Amino acid sequence: MSDFSGMEELLQDFLVEAGDLLSDVDNKLVDLERSADDVGLLNEIFRGFHTIKGGAGFLAASELVTLCHLTENLFDKLRNGELEVTPEIMDVILAATGAVRDMFGYLEQATQPPAADDALIASLKQALAGELVLATGASVDAAPAEAAASAASDGGPDWNQMYQVVVGTAAPTVEPSPPATTPAPQPANPPEEVIKAAIGRRASDKPGYGGPTGRRDSEKARDNSIRVDTTRLDQVLNLSGEIGLTKNRLNALRSQILNGDNDNDTLHSLDVAVSQLDLLVSDLQNAVMKTRMQPIGRLFQKYPRIARDLARNLGKDVELALAGEDTEIDKTMIEDLSDPIIHLIRNAVDHGVEGNEERKANGKSLKSTLRLEARQEGDHIIIIVADDGRGMNAEKLRASAVSKGLITDEEANTMDERQSYNLVFLPGFSTAGEVSAVSGRGVGMDVVRTNIQKLNGAIDIKSVAGQGTTFIISLPLTLAILPVLLVRLGDQPLAVPLSMVREILPIEAEKVQEVGGRATMVVRGEVLPIVPLAKLLGWPQEHQPEYGVLMQTAEHSFILAIDSFAGREDAVIKSLDDFRPEGVAGVTTLSNGQIVLILDMKELLGSPGERHGVSRATLIKRERLAA
Repeated sequence: MSDFSGMEELLQDFLVEAGDLLSDVDNKLVDLERSADDVGLLNEIFRGFHTIKGGAGFLAASELVTLCHLTENLFDKLRNGELEVTPEIMDVILAATGAVRDMFGYLEQATQPPAADDALIASLKQALAGELVLATGASVDAAPAEAAASAASDGGPDWNQMYQVVVGTAAPTVEPSPPATTPAPQPANPPEEVIKAAIGRRASDKPGYGGPTGRRDSEKARDNSIRVDTTRLDQVLNLSGEIGLTKNRLNALRSQILNGDNDNDTLHSLDVAVSQLDLLVSDLQNAVMKTRMQPIGRLFQKYPRIARDLARNLGKDVELALAGEDTEIDKTMIEDLSDPIIHLIRNAVDHGVEGNEERKANGKSLKSTLRLEARQEGDHIIIIVADDGRGMNAEKLRASAVSKGLITDEEANTMDERQSYNLVFLPGFSTAGEVSAVSGRGVGMDVVRTNIQKLNGAIDIKSVAGQGTTFIISLPLTLAILPVLLVRLGDQPLAVPLSMVREILPIEAEKVQEVGGRATMVVRGEVLPIVPLAKLLGWPQEHQPEYGVLMQTAEHSFILAIDSFAGREDAVIKSLDDFRPEGVAGVTTLSNGQIVLILDMKELLGSPGERHGVSRATLIKRERLAA
């Protein structure tokens, strides 16, 4: 039974508002580490946390109120100058905000959260008393000996428990000291390895796995709610009213025509009403689509904390700069983008950004800048993750892929730089010397590309040795409507994404050449393979295709051979949840009522035997590694 019976609406409102506030507090805390004297920033953090505490009070979530109250008191002392911002105090504060977020997970299940761990409460009280010891060994207050003695006499906080609060598992074991006749007092401050490991595990979330993670189990449930600006809702209502009036007009005209009144004026009025209805429905469709659009800043706001924690664990100084936070994206994409972007950020901090000594030797600033940017280009959203690190070495990437059996020497020798960079997306590819909690298993980037492609998007890489690497993600504005080109095999129409289509050209027998056992055509000096659509689908090919569609993906260009065309449409996609054949993204209904399959070209091209330029032996190796 719910602990919040009769308060469900209030609880949901609190979770939405408090979640945004907490993310904002986390980001401002990252900024505070770099601007410790910014009183205005401290005041904003204090107010945000005070609001969270107030909402928790309305819900009678007493344990959440207790934790918020202690943390708020610490913010108050910081802003009043009674305490100074130190890395140790920031670690404890961030551990507290993490615990608050964990309590939100209980509230999402309509359950009162349990008390915060004793170790965390003890550390907050120590920070309030000025008893946390600095990394240099000097105490914050003037009586370090008394503080240490007091902590020792009380047993001090259990830092192994504190670690469990922060990361959800036991701290790394340390070789035990030889037994003594008298138990040694527990230190008043956390061992450095516990704090560093806690930060690292919070950033990577799952031990020993390099794939996209970052969300706790309690956060994996998809949020089906959405915030809509009332102006947009008013527009939808107004258009609905206009459509209702037009419908009444059409009904009246229908009655006139059925009664024999079918003169030119009546037919003209019918034509005008139908045209008006067409415009209104189009406007309504666009207006409804806009209600699904959300600022991408709501996705971006959690990343500065993740970058900060990981960089601190790795001993690097990395600042995450955000741009284009007001860019709007389909709400259904936001959660699916979360993990890929987390992995790209972690990959940049771990692999892209050099260590301090290497940056100093190369004449670079010790502070590295990681840029996360979003912008709209036409009917696509572009997301950029760029670092100013060491960049990629195409030769090293090819050598690593060959050594792991992912490609052959022959394939490596024919690859240009772009193709070499794309090797990082192969299953099992990694240049890491050893497996860590952050990376090294060669599964992360493959999952990143797979998730992006599921959103009908593409990812590309640009890199300059010694200057940095840029990942460019291109996504459609919305997944609900997909511009498609209707093609035919015999009498059967099929839809392919228009975003992949570059041009349409005839297939003339005299221009078809056989290269390496495959039919090809030369288009503007480039030799392109001809891929019959019937072969991709496994259908019998009754006669030679007459037309070709020049299509382009991130990996390659090719000519899709078809029989004829049926035009272009903006398809409203209907997913096939219960049964989805391989290579089918969904279905749509044409204006004549016919149901048409929308093809997933990337999946069709990824089927065995149709991966262009890759040997069968390489396919077998890749499939074995992927399994």
